[in-house]
Order: sequence, then structure tokens, then C-alpha cells
Amino acid sequence: MAMVTQIAMITTERVIQVPSQAPNNVNKEGNSTPTPMELKPLAAEAQQQAAGNIGRVLDLSLPISVELGRTTMLIKDILNLVPGSVVELDRIAGEPVDILANGKLIAKGEVVVIDENFGVRIVDIVEPGERVAGDD
Repeated sequence: MAMVTQIAMITTERVIQVPSQAPNNVNKEGNSTPTPMELKPLAAEAQQQAAGNIGRVLDLSLPISVELGRTTMLIKDILNLVPGSVVELDRIAGEPVDILANGKLIAKGEVVVIDENFGVRIVDIVEPGERVAGDD
């Protein structure tokens, strides 16, 4: 005797009722669409207040570092470093060095000697738009 299998398919419909007072950005399916928004410029008073808030951070200190150059080395070569070893960098002697504030490039400079200490003379300020986010 052959066995007959019957499959019953049930379909359902989802009825969405949109109230007559629905916002303009809701369509008949109940989905909302973005509504453009116009923002007014800040009033002069609000701009002055925002500028005054910068005073709250002016007394904070950031670490400043100067980078002569970079290189990549194999771990085995790093482990073989001894006093007197020379590590070649990616910069030419006399080329400007990078000045970093909190790890972010802010300026270029040249190395100088002040009494018996090293110093850096600023030769170029890096504009915020030119700074690379990933510069660490």
C-alpha cells in the first residue's frame, strides 16, 4: 500500500492599521521615512560660551615626543642588539623630525643643541586637516 503524505500550507497576512493622525513620515505599511531637518546656526552667545569652555582644558598637560625616524626589524635582529649596535632609520640626516603631542603629529622641526641638552626648533606646523588619524 502506498503512503500518501499531505502537506498543508497555511498563509497568514499581517494587517497594519495606520491611524488617520499618523505623522507625515509614516507610510501605509507602517514604515517611517527620514524627514529632513533644518538646524539654525548657533547664536553669538552660544558661540562665545563654547569658546569660553576651551579654558577648562588649557591647563592640561600632554606628553610631547620627538621622532627622529622609524624602522622595522626582525625579532632575531632585535635580540642581537648590543651596546655599539647601529639601527638605521628611514630618515636622511638633517631631515626635519616629527613632533608629536599625545602621539599625534602636530609639527616638524630641526634638532638643535641648547647648552648640553637637545632641543627642537619648529619649522612647520601641521594643519589639522593634514594630520593622519592613524599616526601613532
